[in-house]
Amino acid sequence: MVHLIDRRVQGKNKSAPNRERFLRRYKGQIKDAVTRAIKGRSITDMDSGEKIAIPVKDVNEPNFGHSHGGVWESVNPGNQEYQTGDQIERPKGGAGKGKGQAGNSEDISEDDFVFQISREEFLNYFFEDLELPNLIKTQLTATTDFKNQRAGYSTTGTASSLHVLRSLRGALGRRIAVGGKSSKRLKQAEEELAELLAETSDNQDPRILKIRQEIHHLRTRLLAIPFIDPFDLRYSNRIKVPKPSTQAVMFCLLDVSGSMDEKKKDIAKRFFILLYLFLQRAYEKIEVVFIRHHTSALEVDEHEFFHSRESGGTIVSSALRLLTEVIQTRYASSDWNAYVAQASDGDNWDNDSVICKQILMNTIMPMVQYYAYVEITDGDPQNLWQEYLQVKEQKSHFAMQKIEEPADIYPVFRELFKKQSK
Repeated sequence: MVHLIDRRVQGKNKSAPNRERFLRRYKGQIKDAVTRAIKGRSITDMDSGEKIAIPVKDVNEPNFGHSHGGVWESVNPGNQEYQTGDQIERPKGGAGKGKGQAGNSEDISEDDFVFQISREEFLNYFFEDLELPNLIKTQLTATTDFKNQRAGYSTTGTASSLHVLRSLRGALGRRIAVGGKSSKRLKQAEEELAELLAETSDNQDPRILKIRQEIHHLRTRLLAIPFIDPFDLRYSNRIKVPKPSTQAVMFCLLDVSGSMDEKKKDIAKRFFILLYLFLQRAYEKIEVVFIRHHTSALEVDEHEFFHSRESGGTIVSSALRLLTEVIQTRYASSDWNAYVAQASDGDNWDNDSVICKQILMNTIMPMVQYYAYVEITDGDPQNLWQEYLQVKEQKSHFAMQKIEEPADIYPVFRELFKKQSK
């Protein structure tokens, strides 16, 4: 039987196998706690973990104990008040959660079991039941990523790549092959010598002298074979092989017109941040393209996208035209998985909304994996919403939802990216 002992150092003296086992066992309670936690935190807090509280009753282990049934009689030292058969009341008191006023309840309770989960564990539970529709194209991207892979052994290499076991095995095989004939003859000569010595005790017998000379020659020849030769050395050989890699480009379209106040812009920014975190978990490489628009569209960097104060009228088609141009020139449809997230209050010129629908139907939708549109408004849907409804009816990878306040971000996000039924 072989015992394997894992002596890898864990952060803060934590046992990784035990922690994984604990998380699997109380997965349901942890997921419920994460759901409650995300309702009270902002998107910018996603880089941190979370303190999870599990009721003690859920973590208690079953155990055997003595039953208190039947008739019990006991003698208490110093008892001057009770007689045999008297009923003794349960001591009053109790423990609470540390909040509120003292009560007269006789029940005894315990505090919940609280522990900290990391950022990765928090996101695992948060995104567990979500997926990206049409996650990977049938043709993987043609990026030039390479992975080192073992490819046998070579006779040249550096000292650090020397394979000792393979070298010794080769040396042993060489010694057996080179000295095999001599070893066989040496064994026969030693047997012949033993037979001659049994026949005569004369050590000067020419036959004995001759065979002893041959034995000495054979042993010298075998000892001359080196234990290991430079020819025996073998080095681990590694080559670089192309590694298929999935990559995605995420387009963020934000309406910065005068009708989009700071509250609506903040909601849109939180939605984009959440989507970016989600994409990071699905793709090895992600490029993000930020496009702001009012009457004209402009591709900007991340800082300007989230902090610029520029505003104006509203022509949504300007952003869709710029999006089409960027996809066609820099992100070929066969090589990239393109996702688009558009946030707007839905206010647009009437004639322009029809143009937006035509651009989406004829140009953009065939080139993207998924298109998510969120309309941030606390009133009735605007004209852009009505036109986009027609796109949704004809394109299964187009989704749209309405957001009225920050609390709607999580439900809307989960609705847009929930797992599709098979």
